[in-house]
Amino acid sequence: MTALRGQVRRGVSEFLGSVLLTAVVVGSGIAAQNLSPSDVGLQLLENAIATALGLFALILIFAPVSGAHLNPVVSLVDAALGLRRWRDLVVYLPAQVVGCIVGAILANAMFGLPAVTFSVNARLTAPHFLGEIVATAGLVLVIFSLARSGRASLAPAAVGAYIGAAYFFTSSASFANPAITIGRMFSDTFAGIAPTAAPGYVAAQLIGGALGFVLIRYLYPRARRSAESQAT
Repeated sequence: MTALRGQVRRGVSEFLGSVLLTAVVVGSGIAAQNLSPSDVGLQLLENAIATALGLFALILIFAPVSGAHLNPVVSLVDAALGLRRWRDLVVYLPAQVVGCIVGAILANAMFGLPAVTFSVNARLTAPHFLGEIVATAGLVLVIFSLARSGRASLAPAAVGAYIGAAYFFTSSASFANPAITIGRMFSDTFAGIAPTAAPGYVAAQLIGGALGFVLIRYLYPRARRSAESQAT
């Protein structure tokens, strides 16, 4: 019973974190559209800064409970590296996907938009596909290089900084997360993605996750366990 309660608590943590992460990404995108309607570059900067800062805070909040994956790719790599039990993914993955959908709906509602407005933003091109592979592989490298070298305490700042930078150095603006890609379909706003484009993004993210996993296993063949990494 204690184990079940712990698993439920971790699932709730992943759900709430995913809700808030998507609300940050989509909500700041809507705000950026309203604040800077004629300047797409400034909109992207505003969206990137809010997302980077939001990620920093959310990882600090939820990491002690569930590891603050908030991302199916991170959960899959975590399990593949032996840091998480595969059976935990039965709870983690649905919590992340549903949480991201709810977060997009919440963002729409906070700005007075219809609860669900499917995006028509068709983002998928060959450069975008490559950009998502790079963005996701890089995210995996950031997270698990720290986890396997005993520097997990740096993850909140490092992940936020990486995603903020990747908004600009990748052509796709670095979704790097299948759950949030699905969530973004439910908001026809600056951060949205058309349902027809989402499967290509998810495929690229899974490829990037696999590439990141291979690189981590090569660069960090032995994990250096620390009190922090064991707690998550």
